[in-house]
Amino acid sequence: MSRDNFNDLHAFLMVAKKGSFTRAAAELGVSQSALSHAMRGLEERLGIRLLMRTTRSVSPTNAGERLIRTIGPCFEDIQSELTALNELRDKPAGTIRLSSSSHAADYILIPKLQPFLKEYPDIQVEINVDNGLTDIVSERFDAGVRLGERVAKDMIATCIGPNMRMVVVAAPDYFEHYSQPKDPHELTEHNCINFRFPTHGGLYMWEFEKKGHAMNVSTEGQLIVNNTQQQINATLAGVGLGFVPEDMVEEYIKSGQLIQVLDDWCPYFPGFHLYYPNRRQPSPAFSLLLEALRSSS
Repeated sequence: MSRDNFNDLHAFLMVAKKGSFTRAAAELGVSQSALSHAMRGLEERLGIRLLMRTTRSVSPTNAGERLIRTIGPCFEDIQSELTALNELRDKPAGTIRLSSSSHAADYILIPKLQPFLKEYPDIQVEINVDNGLTDIVSERFDAGVRLGERVAKDMIATCIGPNMRMVVVAAPDYFEHYSQPKDPHELTEHNCINFRFPTHGGLYMWEFEKKGHAMNVSTEGQLIVNNTQQQINATLAGVGLGFVPEDMVEEYIKSGQLIQVLDDWCPYFPGFHLYYPNRRQPSPAFSLLLEALRSSS
């Protein structure tokens, strides 16, 4: 069916419904003469009269009534579907796939997603925990979460969490056998729980800074892990000193289960950022998620 035929059939239904060229033309936003011309053209193409015209009103012929019964429900279905699509636009839906570290998932994403998912029940969020550096484009993720704002040039980074810092902690039992370090150099005398990067396999050097003086310390100890929560658990068990994100242990510090040392050597740095391709047009659902994650960051 050509666009002209479709438009003319829609106009015919409107004329039959309103019983007037004047009222139908006002509803359709066209002139009365243009509408009358369109109806004559439709009748000529079909080779049959569809409307009976008098000086006071317009009504369908028998053929017109048959056409109304046939195509009327179809146009109603089309209008219903268009209305439903508009509702989808106003009520975003779809699946958003995120790549994240376990730390960001537990302390940033999950708390902020709880009210978001409740407000938008038709949006589904999938979180894939990977403590390495995931290529979100090749792995078909909508976005990823990582520390800091430095990302590739073709990516956009948006802050979704507060500034963070790493802190040195140990259990009270540990300090019954070791003195509390006052300077990062003294860490060489301690049993430190080291962290191995899951990406390149190297050990994480403990990074410190005080009054503009930066210091990286290569620590030694009996235990090496590749998961931050394991490092915290081992620290709580008194195995040794841990160098961990402050937000993950602040409750243990407050309760006295862990003791923090070298506080003035532990600077803050940019926290978690959501990054995503700058060439991709974000969906309404993703835009809403971005705004929810960005709020109160």
